[in-house]
Amino acid sequence: MTEAVEPGWLAPSSLEEALALRAEHGDEATVLAGGTFLGILLNQGFLRPSAFLSLGGVGELRGIEVDDGSLRLSAMTTHTAVERSDAVRRGWPVLARAFRLVASPRVRNQATVGGVLADADYASDPPAVLAALGARVLLRSSHGERTVAIEELILGYYETCIEPDELLVEVVVPPAPERAVYRKFRSRSSEDRPCVAVAVTLDGGRLRVVVGAVADVPQHFPDVCALADGRSLEPALREEIARRYAERIEPMSDPRGSAAYRRRATAVEVQRALEQVAA
Repeated sequence: MTEAVEPGWLAPSSLEEALALRAEHGDEATVLAGGTFLGILLNQGFLRPSAFLSLGGVGELRGIEVDDGSLRLSAMTTHTAVERSDAVRRGWPVLARAFRLVASPRVRNQATVGGVLADADYASDPPAVLAALGARVLLRSSHGERTVAIEELILGYYETCIEPDELLVEVVVPPAPERAVYRKFRSRSSEDRPCVAVAVTLDGGRLRVVVGAVADVPQHFPDVCALADGRSLEPALREEIARRYAERIEPMSDPRGSAAYRRRATAVEVQRALEQVAA
């Protein structure tokens, strides 16, 4: 019988040290943020890291601030902190709502902004609403930094564009749109992950609809949204946009719902979100 080997533990106390360790170990050391999703993978045997790179002691990665009208969320900021932040509630209430709807208080107290995006978990709330708001993430390595949009960050199921020597250090959300709505449809329990998540923004007559939790990446169809350019969101137009979204997505099947069920739910939830944003 092969004896199990306990993974090593790397616990930097500064961002500079964390980046140096990331450069040294790369993907051999699994980055640990809040650990809520990572714990599931470990318990189910899907992940057997040789080392952990824990970011819990890096104080530079915690905090919320408003800078020149944009919201800056440091990567280790918890969901609860976003949910309860006065700055977020005043300026980006749709974001506070989306984070408040995640799982349970116990999970929200532990889960982090950077962690949920770096995990690229399709069945989570924040990616869809952050994508709809036009958020970008700051990726940093010991050699430099770059910013990418949410839709560029998430490449597929649990896959991102983050390089082996990079860390996601911050999420930057642009000034809030005139109107924004987030709807979460759960098919099983009040604390469950979404079966379908819909985020809609309307700003300067420009519509943006993002559907999450139905496929490998958040679904956004600019050509469909463009149907609303220069037009009032009347019932017939709302129905057409919702129908086209349901037709265009390629939904998955999982314990929360079949592909066919998700397609029907998408049509309903997109139409309801459009009704809310047009009210």
